Amino acid sequence: MSLAPRVFAIVGPSGAGKDTLIRGALALRPDLRLVRRVITRPTEAGGEDFEGVTPQDFVNRRDRGEFALHWQAHGLCYAIPKAQIDGPGDVIFNGSRAALPLAARAFPDLRVILVTAPAPILAARLADRGRETRADIQARLQRAAFTLPDDIAADIVVNDGTPDQGVARMLAVLQPVRAWRCSR
Repeated sequence: MSLAPRVFAIVGPSGAGKDTLIRGALALRPDLRLVRRVITRPTEAGGEDFEGVTPQDFVNRRDRGEFALHWQAHGLCYAIPKAQIDGPGDVIFNGSRAALPLAARAFPDLRVILVTAPAPILAARLADRGRETRADIQARLQRAAFTLPDDIAADIVVNDGTPDQGVARMLAVLQPVRAWRCSR
């Protein structure tokens, strides 16, 4: 009996450490597959490993039905390619809290993991990145309080310690499904 892959959306505010925890989980769980998102920004913009496309390329691929899920956030378009969902092993993707209702429709058995941290830790991490102005950091901290829609359940990973502690918490939520045997 083979089990269908589980699909996990990893969501949370900027600075919560989603990418760090995802990388750590992937290193320790080779059966996990990370979806490489398609985003309308140049690939050289850095951050996560993503496929950068032009807005027109994005629209063309969306219209051809290549995406299992697509959404807009922060002036960019994001997508999860259908081709990356099927296959062996559980699938994880860096999602958007605002797009969770769409994701739940696209993936009926979606599991959501909300990665978060206290506001002072988020602020320090954002400042350490050096990519945002003080005003940008304040705006991100205000968005950090975004609550999930009422009909979306989530496992919560508080990432307020070391990266190893955060990865251990993430792995506890990502435990593989085990087939049970009946013994005689």
